[in-house]
Amino acid sequence: MPKVLRHTLLSMRDLLVTAGPFLLIALVLLVLAYVALDPNPPKKVVLATGAEQGAYAEFGKRYAAWLKQRGIQVVLRNTQGAAENLALLRDPASGVDLAFVQGGADDARPTGEDAVDDGLVSLGSLFFEPVWLFYREDSAQRLLKADRLANLSQLAGWRLNIGPPGSGVPNLVKKLLDANRIDASTITLQQLPQTPAVVSFLGGETDALVFASAPESLMVQMLLQTPGIKLFDFAQAEAYSRRFAFMSPVTLPRGVVDLARDVPPLDVHLVAPTATLVAKQATHPALMQLFVQAAQAIHGEAGWFQRKGEFPSANNTEWPLAKEAERFYRNGPPVLQHYLPFWLANLIDRMWVALVSIIAILIPLSRVVPPLYQFRIRSRIFRWYGQLRAVEDAHGERPPDELAKELDAIESRVENVTVPLSYADELYALRSHINLVRRRLLAPGAQT
Repeated sequence: MPKVLRHTLLSMRDLLVTAGPFLLIALVLLVLAYVALDPNPPKKVVLATGAEQGAYAEFGKRYAAWLKQRGIQVVLRNTQGAAENLALLRDPASGVDLAFVQGGADDARPTGEDAVDDGLVSLGSLFFEPVWLFYREDSAQRLLKADRLANLSQLAGWRLNIGPPGSGVPNLVKKLLDANRIDASTITLQQLPQTPAVVSFLGGETDALVFASAPESLMVQMLLQTPGIKLFDFAQAEAYSRRFAFMSPVTLPRGVVDLARDVPPLDVHLVAPTATLVAKQATHPALMQLFVQAAQAIHGEAGWFQRKGEFPSANNTEWPLAKEAERFYRNGPPVLQHYLPFWLANLIDRMWVALVSIIAILIPLSRVVPPLYQFRIRSRIFRWYGQLRAVEDAHGERPPDELAKELDAIESRVENVTVPLSYADELYALRSHINLVRRRLLAPGAQT
């Protein structure tokens, strides 16, 4: 091996051996920080949606497609609706991490000063879920002797489907009936799932049915354009919103369903709870950040009931806003995610505070590395001075020839000592000192 390469490798070895403990401490601190912060999210998450062909199910597919591009698999869990979604979120054995929840669906949860921590957090409100009360025109003519249903109190004697247990609609309808002082026993209430309910409705076995859904629901889109089916106009929508904090008055504009056919022919007033994306507090923060970003991409455009940028929103949420969601609504997505892959941007974003702390600890410790390195290199040279002094002190006590042989042995070994160029002067000084002692031993008048 060439001497230059050998000297370089030895110098690197010395540096690594000297800095080894320092690097080991840094590595241990990094590992501990990584384990404590757990920066990388799981690759799989379970999202509870709703009934098939409903708005929740359709939105769930969009979330799954959006997060798939970021390397996250979203498992969609079809349910009967908001009430079942909440039950799954609160069940530790369900495996559900996030769910769509309709405003006002959790009737048993205390609010205000009596609110309790149920281990759930909100990622923001997503969209309005108007209450769609569809009724058959022939039912209105038969039961009311009129072309339209003008008031909820006129539902007495009707067959009304309010959705299956587990959805948020039965509880919502109950509140609407109570607000109008309607005895539910005067109405034949049916609780069929969405698809069978629509089949029964179109077949004339049901007079009216209620949905609480975004207009993206396929069933809503179909019923809005079905001849002989009318949509109830909540003329008192503003009053309902004052009575129920989770409701907002919205208007279905004339012609928004089909401009060419002028559907609907008039503005229709509706009341709308707000759909919220709810997550377990234990859900990984990076996943929450991704879901809020997905919500912005999916719900941020203009729609039938909102203008562009109105959703997602930190307003109208019944659960505390998650810190990651609050951070998003305040600052937007992390800057690094505009330039780096998600996993790397997320790693830096969650580790930088720990990295700064580790650097602050290591900087004072790093000051001991140069003195240790210097001591290690110089010790190779100074160790020979002890033997050289012993030979010099033996002058006059031992034969010069014997001492000369020891000097030759010392010099031979010193020739194999390698040091970085910055310490070469001390190596040459050692050699000159060996020659100085030799001249003294061999000087005229030395003992024989």
